[in-house]
Amino acid sequence: IVNSLSLCYHNKLILAPMVRVGTLPMRLLALDYGADIVYCEELIDLKMLQCKRVVNEALSTVDFVAPDDRVVFRTCEREQNRVVFQMGGMGAALLSDPDKIEKILSTLVKGTRRPVTCKIRILPSLEDTLNLVKRIERTGVAAIAVHGRKREERPQHPVSCDVIKAIADALSIPVIANGGSHDHIQQYLDIEDFRQATAASSVMVARAAMWNPSIFLKEGLRPLEEVMQKYIRYAVRYDNHYTNTKYCLCQMLREQLESPQGRLLHAAQSSQEICEAFGLGTFYEETTQQLDAQRAKLLARTPEEAREPAEDASGVIKMAVRFDRRAYPPQITPKMCLLEWCRREKLAQPVYETVQRPLDRLFCSVVTVAEQKYQSTLWDKSKKLAEQAAAIVCLRSQGLPEGRLGEESPYLHKRKREAPDQDPGSPRAREPALSGELCKKPFVDLASGEETPLEGR
Repeated sequence: IVNSLSLCYHNKLILAPMVRVGTLPMRLLALDYGADIVYCEELIDLKMLQCKRVVNEALSTVDFVAPDDRVVFRTCEREQNRVVFQMGGMGAALLSDPDKIEKILSTLVKGTRRPVTCKIRILPSLEDTLNLVKRIERTGVAAIAVHGRKREERPQHPVSCDVIKAIADALSIPVIANGGSHDHIQQYLDIEDFRQATAASSVMVARAAMWNPSIFLKEGLRPLEEVMQKYIRYAVRYDNHYTNTKYCLCQMLREQLESPQGRLLHAAQSSQEICEAFGLGTFYEETTQQLDAQRAKLLARTPEEAREPAEDASGVIKMAVRFDRRAYPPQITPKMCLLEWCRREKLAQPVYETVQRPLDRLFCSVVTVAEQKYQSTLWDKSKKLAEQAAAIVCLRSQGLPEGRLGEESPYLHKRKREAPDQDPGSPRAREPALSGELCKKPFVDLASGEETPLEGR
């Protein structure tokens, strides 16, 4: 699924999707050296569904973060309109289920305005392969990439240029040839030779680009040391995990892994040690200091300087308040007082809308009572605390008691007196009156704007 409505697949140089390789530093490096389109590594759709979209202001990236805080996918403006997000079954898993292939692709094509492409390996027979690609074409995909090997074949097996050519002749959509790194593509000029041998519209390069991403450079391959240093700079600048950086560098070094530099890389246990192995220790120190300073600057912003909730328009009543549990009796909270006051006044119950700030993961809540919004300008470490603060703003604005120690809360006492048939010693009697009747309220991810129902208390 592509970040553009007009991405063209004719006569393009493309970085292939590669597990653990196609992360942001490698994609940016490939673009620098002349790639037109870059595919991310293959990602599992279920993992992405579990992720939260976070705008990372310190790095100027958009991150998709898993529940364990691991960044599953990171992108930036530099690759906008050039990056392709690849998802689905691992390897060639779907080849044995053409009905499922058709259903997935048809659903995607109908469900998004962005171009959808498909990448396959060839089947044991040419006839079956042609039947499959024609079926894929009918789903409305923008292009199809073909790795010219069967599912069980490895890189040492020759790529079937003739099969890719037969596919290109049979289809009207662009065909992207893949699989030429071992036998055909050693330098830039070889890419065009491979394209002509397969009659494809474009060429997708995998291992040749993994070994040296400057394969896309018209002027020819750059020295590996230069390429690796440039890759490391991207990895540090975009906070790439050192294990991924180390893996990609090992793929570039290949037979040089036993060299002194290769042994230093193999022993590295951090991004700093990787930089030191390549003479970039000073760069690492300066860059990390800059990033730390940027993070500190962002964290030091006042709430008014930071991005506010989408609902924060003119007319929102604000105060700089926080909820301190120690200032209230057990089982009495400002939210409870506000709810009881709304019931007494025959108003709709309060509605809380809560957002989380991506940078520091603090929360802010806006409560709406009688069509008026109230908000604390101070951000809190939890959703519950933020909602209590919003309730305090509303109560204080109305001159109402908020339930603090030594403060009369007539509404709560009245509710208790209205239930004479309840056993005073029962567990139910000791619970806050009707606190469980609060509705499920939306939690909004500030970066994505998506709502998720969470039980509020």
